[in-house]
Amino acid sequence: MPPPRCRQCPHPAALIRPRCGTPLCGPCFVTRFEAEFLLSLTPPPGSRIPAPAPGSKVAVAASGGKDSTVLSHLLQRLAPRLRLRLALLAVDEGIAGYREAALGAVRRNRGREPLLVLAHKEVFGWSVDEVGAVLGNGSRCTFCGVLRRQALERAARGMGADCIATGHNADDIAETLLMNFLRGDIARLRRTAPPSAPAQPLPPVPRCKPLRHACEKEIVLYAHFRRLDYVSTECAHAHRAFRGHARALLKALEASRAAAVPALGHSGRRLVVTSPKGGGTSGDAGGHAPLRACARCGFGSSRALCMTCVLQGALGGGRPRVALGKRGLEEGP
Repeated sequence: MPPPRCRQCPHPAALIRPRCGTPLCGPCFVTRFEAEFLLSLTPPPGSRIPAPAPGSKVAVAASGGKDSTVLSHLLQRLAPRLRLRLALLAVDEGIAGYREAALGAVRRNRGREPLLVLAHKEVFGWSVDEVGAVLGNGSRCTFCGVLRRQALERAARGMGADCIATGHNADDIAETLLMNFLRGDIARLRRTAPPSAPAQPLPPVPRCKPLRHACEKEIVLYAHFRRLDYVSTECAHAHRAFRGHARALLKALEASRAAAVPALGHSGRRLVVTSPKGGGTSGDAGGHAPLRACARCGFGSSRALCMTCVLQGALGGGRPRVALGKRGLEEGP
């Protein structure tokens, strides 16, 4: 049986888009993918979706994987048109045998853009491998993720960036939503405002996710057709992460219903959770809650100490498992 024809031209289709079932040839798919990416960077007036304004300096979170490689490639192509100034930010978590290869891909793809590499060991005093030696068989992902987010924030602020662009895709967002439900993490689902505090936090650098509507399969296909150079090796500690269970569940759902990923993302954007104190409801459309300033570092936090300072204190005191379990969190400087 011959392949179906491309929906946009007379050529045979090279793929069928996973989320909508549209047959497209390679060039037409690339054109459509890039047009959708451009739309994600230029939301309509009045939209609450973060997007860099013309003339902005954008710090691109680069990990060397497929998502950040596609993100960096597209931003470099569109930067002159959108009048954006780009700089690449990479975080070296200190994972032997993994991060070296990924940073090599980042450097090969950087083009003419400046690159700043920030190491967990230099900023926080701990590498992920050193944390692993303390945790034993426990997951490293909470420490890695919390420290990585603040490392990106510190670096972006230091270089005067107006926005941080990350490569989170539709699958990542759906997985996070599933994880929060499966763990009963209502605080993350609700995103209500914490109690007011006298100290004001350092204003966070806004973050945008231009690939938020792109599913993982299409990102891989785009990288294939554009022949982009990226590292596909998974982190050696990924098998300990709870995210893997959410990913497996999502793949099973997607196998029975192709639109499961975008449907979950849509649900998450429209989700409304009632505050237990009767303080109203909130969702993604309702904006971000105000934060207090961390008593130690000044970064935004819903507690007296941000999670980064809690984890650093727990590591220094030999109590990392307590911090992971969210018990005995320090509430003072």
